[in-house]
Amino acid sequence: MSALRFDISRTCNQSNARTGCVTTPHGSFHTPAFMPVGTKATVKGLLPETVADTGSEILLSNTYHLMLRPGSDLVARQGGLHKFMNWDKPILTDSGGFQVFSLTDIRDIDDHGVTFRSHIDGSEQRLTPERSIEVHNRLGADIIMAFDDCPPASEEHANVASGMGTAKRHAVKAGSYDDRNRIAAERTIRWLERSIRAHARPNDQALFPIVQGGTDLELRTWCANAVSQFDQPGFAIGGVAVGEGHEKLVEVVNHTAPLLPTDKPRYLMGVGYERDIVAAVRAGVDMFDCVLPTRNGRNANAFTPTGPVRLRNAKYRDDTGPIDPTCDCLACRGYSRAYIRHLFAADEMLGPILVSIHNIRHFQRLMLDIRHAIRDDAWSLLRSKWPVIDI
Repeated sequence: MSALRFDISRTCNQSNARTGCVTTPHGSFHTPAFMPVGTKATVKGLLPETVADTGSEILLSNTYHLMLRPGSDLVARQGGLHKFMNWDKPILTDSGGFQVFSLTDIRDIDDHGVTFRSHIDGSEQRLTPERSIEVHNRLGADIIMAFDDCPPASEEHANVASGMGTAKRHAVKAGSYDDRNRIAAERTIRWLERSIRAHARPNDQALFPIVQGGTDLELRTWCANAVSQFDQPGFAIGGVAVGEGHEKLVEVVNHTAPLLPTDKPRYLMGVGYERDIVAAVRAGVDMFDCVLPTRNGRNANAFTPTGPVRLRNAKYRDDTGPIDPTCDCLACRGYSRAYIRHLFAADEMLGPILVSIHNIRHFQRLMLDIRHAIRDDAWSLLRSKWPVIDI
């Protein structure tokens, strides 16, 4: 038995883009697909039914956060993640590798795993490939990610982003950034082997390996070839959208995606903005996730096909129009920009809820139009309808 089936329905004549359908034990989702992020078993502020009404067919949750709180044992006792969060569609759980390296005070990293202090209570924790997979298995998501070593995008970005913090200490401890990047890619492959051996539910949970390598294309080639030797249901590209910029992101994805098996879904982790998604789809990527729709929604920043709308701006005080007149979401069908601006000014929770609904629907509408562009070879129409992808 296989935990996942991927059926490609159409390939593009102008690029490596394709449309398809992924089938899991909890249903199917169409590709290219965008996954809203429900890090802690909830998409912030939104009921599961509301998320489903945006057209979302799969969600992402995070192993690191759920391991720390409420704990995978409790989730398992509650019947698994789907039942616990009342979402009966597919779920993907991220391994927590990125969070371990970006959120925590790491005390020690070695070939066996990572020792760190919880960002919640400061308690010492140990995360290994075996422990990560054990948590995945107890949570019960349909797609799970192998535990990987995720370095910063570059030495310069590590220094700026961390402010002499964790990421820089890693680079310094391991030597140069290039050394750190190479060590991370090699360790990711060793940890993948251990993740596969530890996986106790291969018949109902699809394990995806992750390609690392930063912006080093030779290292990306090596890592992609290495992970492709493992016959897994899908593959992911990690370590992008972490500060390297749009041009470098496109360069890395254009190089890496075609190296992965064509008959398996390809997942670009943590991406992203509309133009990033379109470029990655054309490179052959099938799955995406990003916190931007809800994070921006909570800050009154709405996405539209022509660019962002910052709803706190005074010019919207008397604006009777919807956030986006082309959008069919709940917020745009019934609420004005003026009203939503008032909600944020009054610190009412309905404001973030409405803009989050709109933003998720915005990305789902984009994915629908991308699938139509692939099916009909209509990329010029997509660009005219979504000028933001060229901004």
